[in-house]
Amino acid sequence: MRLPVVFILITVMIDAMGIGLMIPVMPDLIREVTGGDLANAALWGGVLTTVFAVMQFLFGPVIGNLSDRFGRRPVLLISLVVMAADYVVMAVAGSIWLLLLGRVVGGITSATQATASAYMADISDPDKKAQNFGLVGAAFGLGFVIGPLMGGLLGEWGTRAPFWAAAALAGANAVLGYFVLRETVTDAIRRPFDWRRANPFGAFRALGELPGLGRLFAVFFLYQVAFFVYPAVWAYYGQARFGWNAGMIGLSLGLFGIMMAVVQGGLIRLILARLGERGTVIYGLVFDVFAFGALAFVTSGTIALILTPLAALGAVITPALQGIMSRAVGDKRQGELQGALTSIGAIAMIIAPLVMTGVFARYTRTDADIYFPGAPFLLSLTLILVALVVFLAPRRSPVAA
Repeated sequence: MRLPVVFILITVMIDAMGIGLMIPVMPDLIREVTGGDLANAALWGGVLTTVFAVMQFLFGPVIGNLSDRFGRRPVLLISLVVMAADYVVMAVAGSIWLLLLGRVVGGITSATQATASAYMADISDPDKKAQNFGLVGAAFGLGFVIGPLMGGLLGEWGTRAPFWAAAALAGANAVLGYFVLRETVTDAIRRPFDWRRANPFGAFRALGELPGLGRLFAVFFLYQVAFFVYPAVWAYYGQARFGWNAGMIGLSLGLFGIMMAVVQGGLIRLILARLGERGTVIYGLVFDVFAFGALAFVTSGTIALILTPLAALGAVITPALQGIMSRAVGDKRQGELQGALTSIGAIAMIIAPLVMTGVFARYTRTDADIYFPGAPFLLSLTLILVALVVFLAPRRSPVAA
């Protein structure tokens, strides 16, 4: 594999690590800088995660368009240098406001996947683009697995250790890119920067133009919000319910991520062959009803650790839904569809942390009428039931399934 490709894949992996890296140490880190209790830490954790997602949503198109104007190389290298500096700031932050600023900058600098994908497109032959984009997706998925594991293991050395390691990784990758990354944007393809084309809200206009897909968009949104209960509250839930430390939380999230990769990379083919796309969506939603219900009420840490990777067996919903919608819109509107789904996913990522951590805080405060750390999973269960009802409702338009 050529060194520029290795650099691009490492960059995407580091981007994906941005959220997962903090999850295992977040409860202790926030309590360290605020002096509050676990419920208060969960609320601040929701704010920090949401801010990160908002910045990615707003600046992903901006950074992508900047790379079309000024080139992939400077955008990627500058982003990595700023990211490394941001992790250093977070490693020494003594206040919640500095952590918040760090998440703002981190969300912006992590919004470079579009630029990395554009670079891969620039260097790929037409018949190799799809498989190279697959490499980018695999690197992104690997980052989601490595982030929590790295955060959990290094968290044993202190709440700041994961940030020092991430800073070193981003800085080293910037050095590698400086020596191996060549520019691919030439004057022949360079175009002026246009704020109208860099506006992320433009993607929402596509929603009204896609006929008969409103119901499926609703199912997709409800599932995304429900699914985000894992990164939003898992660290707080594990500590409150089972007394897990950062290492155990990181291990459990790593098991979940690995199982998700296995399901989406291999098992889904068998399920689709047996049930079809519509049946696969129904299976996934029904499975998640039981998975969320079990996690809401389980009291044994050992059983929870066993359930965590098993819960990923329901992670077939998104690919199956995308398959249904992709066939419905036709070949000419695939990009439009994916852009709309990306926007929906971003909004879900913004909303879910605040809602899930708010519910967790409500039922884990010292003055709570009912102490119930599993409450967010019951909320996710409810959202999945609503999604199932919407999906099974009679269809008014001829959307293929």
